[in-house]
Formats: sequence, structure tokens, C-alpha cells
Amino acid sequence: MEKIVYENYVKILHEELIPAMGCTEPIAVAFAAAKAREVLGRMPQRMVVRSSGNIIKNVKGVVVPNSGGQKGIAAAAVLGVVSGRPELELQVISQTTPEQMEEAKRLVAQGICDCQLAEGVENLFIRAELYADDDCAVVEVRTKHNHISLIEKNGKVLFEQPDIETSKAGDKSLLNLRDILTFANEVNLEDVQEVIKTQIEYNSAISEEGLKNPWGAQVGRTLLESIEHPTLRAKARAAAAAGSDARMNGCALPVVINSGSGNQGITCTMPVVTYAKALGSTQEQLYRAMVLTNLISLHQKRYIGNLSAYCGAVSAGTAAACGIAYLEGADYDVIGKTIVNSIGNVGGIVCDGAKASCAAKIASAVESGIMGYEMAKRGHVYPFGEGLVETDYEQTIRNIGYMGRVGMKQTDVTILNLMLDKIDA
Repeated sequence: MEKIVYENYVKILHEELIPAMGCTEPIAVAFAAAKAREVLGRMPQRMVVRSSGNIIKNVKGVVVPNSGGQKGIAAAAVLGVVSGRPELELQVISQTTPEQMEEAKRLVAQGICDCQLAEGVENLFIRAELYADDDCAVVEVRTKHNHISLIEKNGKVLFEQPDIETSKAGDKSLLNLRDILTFANEVNLEDVQEVIKTQIEYNSAISEEGLKNPWGAQVGRTLLESIEHPTLRAKARAAAAAGSDARMNGCALPVVINSGSGNQGITCTMPVVTYAKALGSTQEQLYRAMVLTNLISLHQKRYIGNLSAYCGAVSAGTAAACGIAYLEGADYDVIGKTIVNSIGNVGGIVCDGAKASCAAKIASAVESGIMGYEMAKRGHVYPFGEGLVETDYEQTIRNIGYMGRVGMKQTDVTILNLMLDKIDA
């Protein structure tokens, strides 16, 4: 394949598949607050965190790791100020001590942090403002969870850079299904081995934790316990759901994310790993399947955006099924039909925030993806021209993306208003 495309795909994987601790949105809040504390140079007397509706939605119902079971923006921001190490980025609060956790809880209870909705901003926006006497430090994170776009102290801009779309990030506009398959077949694994190996190790560890211990609603454990002899499909669904069970409910183990989401990173990983073990796949086959899976997930999400009312588990579950298909030797058309069958089924599941039920949505998305593959390998596909299914795979992906980004925009607003009790349902 062309050198420019090859190098771009490698860059995308290295930029996107990064470790994060806990749900990505509260960690991004903690990251912004920790950086602002570093700029301020001392503990603040008060702080204000202004964030977009999608950040509020995804922080409200999820437990912040190392917080002592707390939820919400104030818990994440104050913990970032008390114990955060901004150089660790999305693992910013991983070094929190028990004493720091208790101090953060005390400050949250005292009301040190005022949380506000930022109007008229992009979906991923966080502004942390810290005050101490006459000093003020401001840090803004935009467009990507670890992308600091602005640093100010006492009204003076110390640092500013463009949003991630206009920076020198990997160009996702070059992603397409045919080139992704070619890249998976031809990539020199030394170029991607480190990130894929870490993704498998980290996400497998949190999945195992979720299966062993009673985290959250225990969706993964329930899937296995409710079936006398669990099938391979059931095991794949359970492995993905269990990782989310643990992650959404405060487990401090890190995950490797996809499209800015740990849940999507887990969903891309665990079904493919589960099938690879059952099929006796080689490490090389597994790694190449993971390359394909990650890029197909990113390809779908580039049309939707990292945060929206469209549940990202659908994209990841669809991509995981494509990875499974790749392990079994599927060609371009079978993989394309798998995508059509999957997103033509569960495309449009709403995201009403990060929380325990994400694990169940993951299980549904993985099941839809695998069913879509089973149909595709038998030559069955939803007829082109019906609904959002178009005459080619790429247009179908674009249609679903447009629906998720534009068509569901008002859905997103409605969900947020319901969550903030701004309307009476």
C-alpha cells in the first residue's frame, strides 16, 4: 500500500490506543484540574469546572477510581487537584494514596468545587479554573481527552494550541475498509506490536477482574452463570461486558482505549482475544486481527465523533466481529457485510451516560456483531437500499455516522436535560 497511508495508519494506532484509568471523562476532568493545580503552584481555595453536556452526562453516574466510591465532576476534579500527576495524562490519579483520597472527600464535602454546564461548546470541552487569593489558573481540554488547548495564569496565556482536528494528528480521513484490510495483512508488526500487546494485556486483566469479582450490575458474570454450558459467543460477550462492569464501578486497573473510550477499547479487544484462544490462532494472527478491529472502530467513530448520543459500543462491537471474521479468513466482502448487518441492527442505541448499564449495551453490541458475521459468511446481508443500508459498505458507514452525529443531536440535548432535571418527563 502507499507509504503515506501506511505511515498514517501506524500513527493513528499509536495516538489512539493509549492507556487510561477508569471512565475516560472523569479522568479527563481530573487531568485538567491537576494541570491547573500545577500552573497555580499551590492548593486552591476554590475552583470552578465548566464542561460540555456530554462530559457531564458521562461523569454523573460512574465511580471515579481511587475516590472512595464517589461519583461526579467535583469528585474527579478535586481528586485531580489533591493527588493528580498531570504528566501521567489519563492515568493522572493512579498514584493516589489513602490519605489523599480522604482529603479529597473532605474538600468535596466542603463544596470547594463549583460545577457548571458550558453552553455553546463542542461535545468534549472541560475548563478548570482554580483560585487562591489573587491568583487564578485556567486549563482547557478540548476535542480529545488528553488534549490541552489552553493554559492561562492570572489572565496571561501561557500556552495555546489548535483543537486536535487541525493539529498534526493522524489523518483519519484516509481510513477506508479496503485499505484497513490491506494494512492488517501487510503491516510490519514491529511498528504496532507495543500498543497492541499492551491493549491485550491491560484489557484482558480488567475483564478477568470483572469476571472474578462482583463489580456493578455483574453483567459479564450473569451471562456466564445463566447458561449451563456457555457457548463461545456467550464467553466473548461476557469477557467484554465484565471489563466494563469493573471499569464503570471504580476499578483502578488501566485500560487501553479506542476512540477516547475505555469501554470501546475493551469491546474491541475481548471478543477477538476470546475467539483467538478458542481457534488456536497464532500471536501474529491475533495482532493483525486487532489492528483491523481497532481501525474499523475508529473509522466508524470518525463520522460520529468521540462523544454523542450514539452508543460507541455499537461501533466497537461491530469492529470486534470483523476481527473475529479476519481470524477465520474472511475476505473484504464478508467483512463489509458483517458491518452492514451489525450496524443495520443495533445502530442507534442511545448513550445516556457512562454507568453500569454500559456493560449490557456492550454485550448486545457484540452479539449483534457476531450474528452479523454469521449471516455474512453464509452470504446473507440486509438488502441494499433499505433504511440506512446503502449500495456500498462505506456509504452505509457514512449514513450511520451522519445519523449519530447530526440526526441524534437533539436526542443528546433531551437526554442531558432529563439527567439534569431540566424537563418534566
